[in-house]
Amino acid sequence: MHINLPDKLYYSIGELAVAFDVNASLIRFWEKEFDILKPKKNAKGNRKFTPEDVKNLQLIFHLVKERGFTLEGAKIHLKEGQKKTLDKFEIIRKLESIRTQLLNIKNQL
Repeated sequence: MHINLPDKLYYSIGELAVAFDVNASLIRFWEKEFDILKPKKNAKGNRKFTPEDVKNLQLIFHLVKERGFTLEGAKIHLKEGQKKTLDKFEIIRKLESIRTQLLNIKNQL
């Protein structure tokens, strides 16, 4: 899944819910379950997610929704091999981006 968000310092939970096509309540739930999600909260208590939070949310989404991990399995996987998992995840995302670009070029020929 490729998430298309504009480059910003902070994203609202609503923006992320739309981008990931999930309910905001799922993002709030994952925030409680996964300590790698640490959104800032403003004076009103609204969550503001950083680009790093978005990357971690993509990783959680990938493990739970795309690869079928249980929440506990995803937590263990993240703790045991977070760096290795992030590296693989980044490689997969870059390859997907390259594939999309190549398909666009092919379609223009």
